[in-house]
Amino acid sequence: MKNEWHHTTVLAVRKDGVVAIGSDGQVTLGTTVVKHGAAKVRRLAGGKVLAGFAGSVADALALFTRFEAKLEEYGHNLERAAVELARDWRTDKALRHLEALLITADHRTTLLVSGTGEVLSPDDDVVAVGSGGSYALAAARALLKHTELGAVEVVNEGLVIAAGIDIYTNDHITIEELET
Repeated sequence: MKNEWHHTTVLAVRKDGVVAIGSDGQVTLGTTVVKHGAAKVRRLAGGKVLAGFAGSVADALALFTRFEAKLEEYGHNLERAAVELARDWRTDKALRHLEALLITADHRTTLLVSGTGEVLSPDDDVVAVGSGGSYALAAARALLKHTELGAVEVVNEGLVIAAGIDIYTNDHITIEELET
């Protein structure tokens, strides 16, 4: 898996009984923008789970399908489904080559899932991935500390700030939220 991401920005924030996951909509092919408004955040498990991806679109769609199957298999238990997906992703010969990262959340848990087997829960209820992830993460942490904005607003502003810095992130933002 590459350490340098040129694919998008996804940001998740949990605050005051709401979890929000958002992403920009830019799709690039090399250094060319080919789409501005792609939806990279989805509701899964009948709307009880949110998931957003950074990485290759085809790879991410394959992961969404597998992850949704794992959610069904394990009774919508987010942590168990994420661990099983990460295990398959790391060990399956075909899946191992997928280049994407997944952020997912339900009413109580937020997780980052990677193809190298990591299933990580952030300490501070904020996590971001993608080429603009560090910018969005820094902005969200500052906004949470110094404003009264809610989760959705923090996600939106964090992504707008990342879009102003990272050339692989745009301001066509999609946000999904769950009340926790």
